[in-house]
Amino acid sequence: MKDTFISENIVYIGADDKTIDLFESQYIVPNGVSYNSYLIKDEKIAIMDTVDPRAGEEWFENLERALAGRAPDYLVVLHMEPDHAGNIARVAEKYPKMQIVANAKTFPMMKQFFGTDYAERNLVVAEGDTLSLGAHTLTFVMAPMVHWPEVMVAYESQEKILFSADGFGKFGALDTEEDWACEARRYYFNIVGKYGAQVQALLKKAAGLDIQMICPLHGPILKENLGYYIEKYNIWSSYQPEDKGILVASASIHGNTKAAALKLVEKLQAQTDEKVAFTDLTREDMAEAIEDAFRYDRLVVCCPTYDGGLFPVMEDFIHHLKAKAYQKRTVGFVENGTWAPTAGKQMRALFEGMKEITLLEPGVTIRSVLNEESEKQMDALVQALLQK
Repeated sequence: MKDTFISENIVYIGADDKTIDLFESQYIVPNGVSYNSYLIKDEKIAIMDTVDPRAGEEWFENLERALAGRAPDYLVVLHMEPDHAGNIARVAEKYPKMQIVANAKTFPMMKQFFGTDYAERNLVVAEGDTLSLGAHTLTFVMAPMVHWPEVMVAYESQEKILFSADGFGKFGALDTEEDWACEARRYYFNIVGKYGAQVQALLKKAAGLDIQMICPLHGPILKENLGYYIEKYNIWSSYQPEDKGILVASASIHGNTKAAALKLVEKLQAQTDEKVAFTDLTREDMAEAIEDAFRYDRLVVCCPTYDGGLFPVMEDFIHHLKAKAYQKRTVGFVENGTWAPTAGKQMRALFEGMKEITLLEPGVTIRSVLNEESEKQMDALVQALLQK
């Protein structure tokens, strides 16, 4: 690739990965993912993070071309996750005089991954510390648990750039033309979603900075309408619903529960102009289902009883919601069972442990297939949902 200049002195040296099928071995990435890395060229030169080992060869080619014969003075490590830190050992060996800049929580992790903490060449920074490169100065801001404990971000004051680590990232290679919010939302809630309070703390720190550009470790560089992206993060990290709407999530064994769920969708759409989304948990991307559950203010879970418990994919869905701190939503229930329907009670118990969740009464109990009695219950559920 040709050098991609972010500005006269800052070069993008990252790489797209279009051959990866699952990010973090669980998230489907149909358009791949980018591993972002940057080079600041001044009196001193700083590399801002490395990339995943999968893209190591391309990254080194980009780095050496951007260096144009010079040697880097610093490697700044904002985040130690392997998709960003995977080439630390290689680049440290190639440039033995280069100092490694990170905070006190980072170097022990470095030793775990690479067998050394580079004690003879490390530069430990803390909240508010600065690193002068000449005309450019980096100020370090700690961002613990966004989404690892060692995470920090860096603000470059000359060009007013926030190097935001995994914050403001998204799935998708950089040459993919797609809506930012959809894949950024799916990325946020599935990877960072548990740590809303920590993201809020970072946003408060960032509010005191004059930011003109955001350079994340995944996804496009953000240069315009920064208020839009920051507002999205504020909504997501405060667990407020982004849109008025209802997600109907179905887990069905033989199709009868799904048929009932689709009937519910039909009834809702007939009575409201609000968005009514549907997901078949047995077939559709779990990460998208999680994304939609957080996007809308209401959720209906439809599940049969299975071996005396919940059909596993529904149990997994609710487990994911709990793990990502699902809250401030209204939830309705549809259960199915041929001889002993107990799914409704069990799903309720799982949601009762979550924060600020309103559980709707009555629920719907189906015995094998939807009939006149259970359809009346469904009509009552529709009214309860639309009154919220």
